[in-house]
Amino acid sequence: MDLAKRFSVNPLLRPADLKPSRAGMKIECLLNPGVFTYEGKLWLLLRVAEMPEQEPGKVSFPVYDADGSIAIRTFDKADPGLDSSDPRVIRYNGQDYLTTLSHLRLVCSDDGLRFYEPEGYAPIFGEGPLEAYGIEDCRVTRIGHTYHLTYTAVSSLGVGVGLMQTQDWKHIDRRGLIFPPHNKDCAIFEEKIGDLYYALHRPSSPQLGGNYIWLAESPDLIHWGNHRCIATTRPHHWDSARVGAGAAPIKTEDGWLEIYHGANHEHRYCLGALLLDLEDPSRVLARSEQPLVEPLAAYERTGFFGNVVFTNGHHVEGDTVYLYYGASDEVICGATLSIHEILDTLKQTTHHGKDIL
Repeated sequence: MDLAKRFSVNPLLRPADLKPSRAGMKIECLLNPGVFTYEGKLWLLLRVAEMPEQEPGKVSFPVYDADGSIAIRTFDKADPGLDSSDPRVIRYNGQDYLTTLSHLRLVCSDDGLRFYEPEGYAPIFGEGPLEAYGIEDCRVTRIGHTYHLTYTAVSSLGVGVGLMQTQDWKHIDRRGLIFPPHNKDCAIFEEKIGDLYYALHRPSSPQLGGNYIWLAESPDLIHWGNHRCIATTRPHHWDSARVGAGAAPIKTEDGWLEIYHGANHEHRYCLGALLLDLEDPSRVLARSEQPLVEPLAAYERTGFFGNVVFTNGHHVEGDTVYLYYGASDEVICGATLSIHEILDTLKQTTHHGKDIL
């Protein structure tokens, strides 16, 4: 039941379409853009993952040093303390490192299909010890004239959620971590409900609990509380191993529509939907039994990490959701979805008052 109408020109962006941030580095992947409109154009805030050029027999990866400069660490592949079996993570003597270092970069478009890097807008790099392994997967929420950027901050201390704010995309106000490790996939609603702001987020526990979607509320976007779990993984489903929010929920007459990602134990990532009550978004009214978007196209099935469709950004015009997503952890793609078609699928799964976590 894949409902996506994929753009015929997919992939929209490949690693070779952008230049590395510095000499000696190469762009390995483009991933999971935040999406927004600004000055009459559609913009993507890309996650750009870079790594050093590799030498034969060695494994090299970048990290930020204490002074903010990029340092390259290198190990021999034959070193018995090295485990490089996962293309995303290196483990050396019990310590995990990322194979790539991610930063955020702006591109814009006049038609939503052809994107370019505009002059005068600097990349956004990680800063400080809590972002020493980079910053990733930024969601963009606009409230009034301010854009709120929630992103994944990665370091040896864990994975948390940082917040930045801007009005002109040239002056960035860093507000620090708003959710401590281990947490990610944070999407702020684009308007208050009553007197409070709301956000979806995903704390994770490998020992007890799991990778679930939670709801939090805040009076000021900085201090968050009253945390409630609203969606768990489901055994034997397409989202049996982990779930996480996409972009800010879409307000509809039927409820807040959240397009979220889920993965099974074979690490196959798909997209589905939650429908949340308009006045009490902790109430889940319906949830996708089957995925709305699956990795079906060749560019979604093979790549840096195959069988992945992952979104944290979209643009809505009327009934149409212009969905921008990362495919196979390597390229950026686009598709459209109909809000009414999504809601029709959810009406078939509504559990009238029953627990649908």
